[in-house]
Amino acid sequence: MNLNELTIRQAREGLDNGDFSSVDLTKACLDRINERNGKINAFITVTEKQAIAEAKEADKKIKKGEAELLTGIPFATKDAINVVDIRSTGGGKILDNYISPFESTVISKIRSEGAVMVGKTNCDAFGHGASNENSMYGPVKNPYDLERVAGGSSGGSAAAVADNMCIFSIGEDTGGSIRQPASLCGISGLRPSYGRNSRYGIMPMASSLDTVGPFAKNVEDVALLMDVMAGQDNKDATTVSDAVPKYSEEIKKSVKGMKVGVPKEYFELEGMEDETKEIVMKQIQDLKNLGVELVDVSLPYIKYAVAVYYIVVPSEDSSNMGRLDGIRYGVQAEGKNLYDIYAKSRAQGFPEEVKRRIMIGTYALSAGYYDAYYKKAQKVRTLIIKDFERVFESVDCIVAPTSPFPAFKIGEKKDDVLAMYLADVCTCPASVAGIPGLSVPSGNTKLGLPVGLQIMGPRLGEAKVLQLGHAIQIS
Repeated sequence: MNLNELTIRQAREGLDNGDFSSVDLTKACLDRINERNGKINAFITVTEKQAIAEAKEADKKIKKGEAELLTGIPFATKDAINVVDIRSTGGGKILDNYISPFESTVISKIRSEGAVMVGKTNCDAFGHGASNENSMYGPVKNPYDLERVAGGSSGGSAAAVADNMCIFSIGEDTGGSIRQPASLCGISGLRPSYGRNSRYGIMPMASSLDTVGPFAKNVEDVALLMDVMAGQDNKDATTVSDAVPKYSEEIKKSVKGMKVGVPKEYFELEGMEDETKEIVMKQIQDLKNLGVELVDVSLPYIKYAVAVYYIVVPSEDSSNMGRLDGIRYGVQAEGKNLYDIYAKSRAQGFPEEVKRRIMIGTYALSAGYYDAYYKKAQKVRTLIIKDFERVFESVDCIVAPTSPFPAFKIGEKKDDVLAMYLADVCTCPASVAGIPGLSVPSGNTKLGLPVGLQIMGPRLGEAKVLQLGHAIQIS
């Protein structure tokens, strides 16, 4: 096995045993990036010199016996997550020259342990998309088939892990932007509960739905990363004070006797492909071999989740995107007057999908339409939350497909806006409800494309979700 193919656990053991150095491990990842990024386009910025310097410092720490869990281990992060003194574009040309003066809390936690950052990954501009075709730096290609999408919006982070360009990566999930690309790229990815991980330092899209979470090669690594990332942050008032479980220990518990709900509505959602349904249903039936009790449950309101999502998100988007005007930071277009500068900077710096959502959101929030759209969407959102709460009174977890279909070809759905929005049909419900969702590989189609199983739990129920996902992977 090449060094860049290791998991976090394997890398930690190898570094601590002196089998290789952090510099060796980092160079292996950078070599892979240099070899493959021209084809996959997973990275917008590669921090090669800085990574080698950080690896050398990590080796000193390891030699002194001061290594922590992530010391010396190479990782990447979505470009919509700020890292101090590093170019952070968010996938949009309006921030092409933006060097962040501050750093997100989750990245600070990871880097404080001595993890080595190899670069910032490509993404749909400011999180707007489900295929990574809305990046102004070109689409990310799926490592399984370079003619297909990697998923979005965190497609670069998913592809980087799937193609062994780094050991793990960090993404952001608003409506499915970690789980869906994890499914399409055949790796593990977790959307934590809203409030479990700090959102400080990420470029906000929809502030009531945004979450930050990990991509990794297996669920054990996801749990290890959550041990580091999770917790209350004084810089983010939406984080919760609830104690953080030791996820890496919780996943070792037996799942025998666990009650797992199977909601029929997920398998009847619009666009669900038969082959995907069959692969996921087989995986679900195999859970019986682990001693899991399958329970038929119903979530009648989830069919409205996409509609709710695409009112709430553009509305909050239109507010959050207001700060990107070409005046305070980023790329400023030339203009005759202030309005001209605003208009040209945003016209040139935003892709079509960002403009579309700003316009929809501004309309939905405007006088005379707020009650009809945004307020009504929030009322239906409450019904969806109550739907999940009712079901979780009788089951520990819920299982369903992560995506209604495997990776589709680049350009196949780009001009069909509604078809693109339906790519989030399986992931939106958990996002709207603020609950955790984990995608784990479930199998492959006849064309060899990965299909993901989504495991959901009650709010702050990541431990059970990870426990079941880990049991599936080691069985």
